Amino acid sequence: MVPNPFNFTYGDDIDLPGMAESIQRLKRPEGPADVVLDTDTYNEVDDQYALAYLIGSADQLNLKAIYAAPFDNHHSKGPGDGMARSYDEIFHVLELLGRREEYGSCVCRGADRFLEKEDEPVRSEAAEHLIGLARGYTRENPLYIVGIAACTNIASALLLDPSLKERVFVVWLGGLGFDWHDNHSFNAKQDVAAARVLLGSGVPLVLLPGRGVVDHFTTTGPELEHWLKGKNKFCDYIVERTRHEAEIVSGERCWSRPISDVTAVGWLLNPEFMLDRLEPSPIMEYDHYYAEDKRRHFIRYVYSINRDRLMYDLFTKLAKL
Repeated sequence: MVPNPFNFTYGDDIDLPGMAESIQRLKRPEGPADVVLDTDTYNEVDDQYALAYLIGSADQLNLKAIYAAPFDNHHSKGPGDGMARSYDEIFHVLELLGRREEYGSCVCRGADRFLEKEDEPVRSEAAEHLIGLARGYTRENPLYIVGIAACTNIASALLLDPSLKERVFVVWLGGLGFDWHDNHSFNAKQDVAAARVLLGSGVPLVLLPGRGVVDHFTTTGPELEHWLKGKNKFCDYIVERTRHEAEIVSGERCWSRPISDVTAVGWLLNPEFMLDRLEPSPIMEYDHYYAEDKRRHFIRYVYSINRDRLMYDLFTKLAKL
């Protein structure tokens, strides 16, 4: 029991040792780390940047698997189709990078639908692979999961094997900033049940919220032309794809485009890329607002991005691929 000099009684439902332990486990890797990427790669353009950036950071991050995640927007006919398109896009990116032989065998199909209930996982090749892969890791040496999509695959694996939380560490881009006026996040709102499972599981977690925080990590056409155009096949592809996506979504002649998913990889690479703080794990509600309970376990909440420093690291690595 924590010493109590104020002579008041702690509620029986407050797990102080557990809260302290949750803080101790929220450390960045101190050396090279094994990583899996859970990605809705065809959703727009930032997943492709994140995948290439992860591969370009092989001196620090050892990519063990890539999981295709479901999504549903103007680029798909539904979550299953979104997952299938993402699966194909992963291979397309690997081909452009000349890395299909190296990484092709560790690409897995994910869930073909979102969770219907918080206690019913969606079985998939990705969820099963994650459970098997994580058996070789420990609390002291976890497998890092970079989640940049609806967390259906991750939540399903946690439901199928609750002990998974003892061997993994999740960095998830989902939800909006705590100061934002709602929580209509693309990754969270598609599968609120999965988000509630993940955030309530007790797994070590870093939360990178969209609007109000990581949506500030933007690039522009002239910047992409300067840093990436002509460097390699992937760079030419992503410059054109980013321009096209900006035309679809923005329609402005003078545009900027968030490539937010890169920040999830960046958190693992360098503490100077962003600022975070400890927060009780939030509760994502089905009305797309946050609820809170200060007794919940702690997570790391990212609240600021050093845009220029992270962008320079991204561009220099992509240009060398």
